[in-house]
Formats: sequence, structure tokens, C-alpha cells
Amino acid sequence: MSDPLPPPRKSDLPVRAASAVAMLAVAGTALWLGGVWKTGFIALVGVAVLAEFALLLRKILPNPAFFAAALIGAAVYVGLAVLALIGLPTIMLVLVLGLVIATDTGAYFTGRAIGGPKIAPSISPSKTWAGLLGGMAAAALWTAFGLGMISAAAIALGGGSDTHFVVVPLRTAGLSALAGAGLAIAAQAGDFFESWLKRRAGVKDSSRLIPGHGGVFDRVDGLLPVAIIAGWLWQLA
Repeated sequence: MSDPLPPPRKSDLPVRAASAVAMLAVAGTALWLGGVWKTGFIALVGVAVLAEFALLLRKILPNPAFFAAALIGAAVYVGLAVLALIGLPTIMLVLVLGLVIATDTGAYFTGRAIGGPKIAPSISPSKTWAGLLGGMAAAALWTAFGLGMISAAAIALGGGSDTHFVVVPLRTAGLSALAGAGLAIAAQAGDFFESWLKRRAGVKDSSRLIPGHGGVFDRVDGLLPVAIIAGWLWQLA
């Protein structure tokens, strides 16, 4: 007599969807309220990311001296991203968040549809070169469209303190698209960096804080380097 078949694995899609809706609602409300609410929300996310970062480093570096040095580096990395996000006007913050989402979405669907050679299978087995190019293309389209719309609105409204980011290198759609594609590479690099940390730590997720999604670090790994670069560009504008 054959062994009974194991029960089918229950899908976590409803949990993931509910968590995603909740995250979007909280983040959207904080951005809409602006001011101290936006700043407080970004700072709280930064604290959560740094705490999960520290947990990963503790698993990787049992030596206290090495752990302390790495933790300082982690604090600088996360802190720069937090300060950059706080300093960006809401409309630019939405543009940056949309770019990271476009990168992840484009990479996911292109990678699944085309497949092909892996970028770094020992770090992140699911990521392919085709997916990277798809993410770059999606980010390029999003950035060209977003900056184009913002520039048009700035001109129509006669400019203002929140529109000085329309700098010369980004006035054409082509250069805007190139900037978006470059930031997509930065987003993927941030994703790979966290994946490498989790591999070294021997864990799947940075934590179990968000049902169906892992930790906060898992959700914003690609946003951190993009935020730092975007904040730097904003200061130059």
C-alpha cells in the first residue's frame, strides 16, 4: 500500500497581499500627511532596517570587534539613506519609490519570461541577466515619464522651491531614461548585497516582522543605495 500523499501546501498569497496593502496604506498615509509624520515614518523604517542588519551581522561576525566595526558601517549606510529620503520633497520621494518598484517588477517578469544565465547564482539563484535588463528598461521608462511630467508641471506652474531638481543633465527624456537605468543597477546591487548578507548568516529573511514578506530590510534593500544617490543628486541640483 502506497503512502498517502502529503496535503497540498497552503498558498501564502492572501497573507502577502494583505501585508502589501497594509504597508502601502501606512506608507501612503505618512507621505500624504507629510511633515513630522513623513519624517517619523522614514526614521522608524530606518531603525527597523538597522536592527535587522545588526542581527544579520551578529550571525556573520561573532568577533565583537569585527561586529562593532561592521555595525558602524551599517549605521552609516542606513543613516545616509534615511537622511536622503527625509530631505527629498514628497514628489521626488514618490518618483524614487516608483523607480525601485518598477525595477523589481520589470526584473521579475522579464526574468521569468526569458530566463537565461544567472548573474550570481551563489548569492541569488533567481536573478538573471535578462531580469536585470528588464528592470533597467522599466526603471528607464518610469524615470523618463515621471521626470517629464514633473518638469512639465514645474514649467506650467512657473517653478518653485520644490522644482529646482529639473537640472540640465536630466532635461531630455533620453538622459532621464539613462539615469533611471543606472539607478536600477544600484537597486539591484542593494538587493544582491542583502542577499549576500543573508547567505552568510544562513537565513532566508532578515526577520519575520512582515507576514509573508520577511523583514523590513527585505522590502527596502534596493531602495537604500538608490536613496543615497538620489539624495546626492538632489543636493547638486
